[in-house]
Amino acid sequence: MAWKDLVEYSETHELLAKQLYVVFSTPTNGLGPVLENLDPHVAYQTKMELEGVMFAAGPFAGDGDLAQWHGEGMFVYRAESFEAATKLAEADPMHIAGARSFKVRLWLLNEGTYSVQLFYSGGKPKIV
Repeated sequence: MAWKDLVEYSETHELLAKQLYVVFSTPTNGLGPVLENLDPHVAYQTKMELEGVMFAAGPFAGDGDLAQWHGEGMFVYRAESFEAATKLAEADPMHIAGARSFKVRLWLLNEGTYSVQLFYSGGKPKIV
């Protein structure tokens, strides 16, 4: 099926049809180089968040070992094109340093829910 046909199907069936770019980021040489670049990476991710580019991001638990983190992560960008999303991923200090490699995929967000609970006193908003 052509991608445009899938997008059209989603739109005509009252699905969200929001096109986003998912970046899968994988360590190239173990956890050590990832940890060495973690602070600049998080600063870059936070910048992308404040600019409205970052839709979501976070680490994956170990494959089969949910008690460990082996350095893998995923980010979801709001970008105008595949090329723009690739440039955003290339600019991540984690990727510049070669601590991780990445793969970009176009994703169609169709279903789901998102809720925020806001407390008037103390604490932060809670995502439910």
